[in-house]
Amino acid sequence: TGAKLNAAFNCIDRHLISGRRNKAALIWQGDRFMICRRPANKGNALLWEFVGGKLEPGETHQQALIRECREELGITVEVGDEFCDVYHQYPDIYVHLVVFNAKIAEGTPQLLEHCGLEWITPQEIKNYAFCPADKDILQKIINTH
Repeated sequence: TGAKLNAAFNCIDRHLISGRRNKAALIWQGDRFMICRRPANKGNALLWEFVGGKLEPGETHQQALIRECREELGITVEVGDEFCDVYHQYPDIYVHLVVFNAKIAEGTPQLLEHCGLEWITPQEIKNYAFCPADKDILQKIINTH
């Protein structure tokens, strides 16, 4: 159906209280969403996550989300309204995740920075090991889909 062909997603604003700000995206296509596997040479190695990265000085949330999705997936996105926000305490840092609705405006997702990419349903979440900060986001996905 047309709905399955239209990809839509939520972008997550990862605000690290230490002063670093990161973004990530929860990308939907039909009843499946995209997850990306972190490279072996980075923190949270080989765990699954939503694509994203840091907010550069002077960028708005929307500009950063557009840039990060282009850099990591090779796609252009249109950022929408806020979906939700969650908080997570790692041993060394406190993370605030703000989720934004968005959609793919142009392009086909590519693996440019991760070592894996999957499209999964909410029911398949339990089959993957995710970054700890994404736990509440994943639970919301399960509860709303």
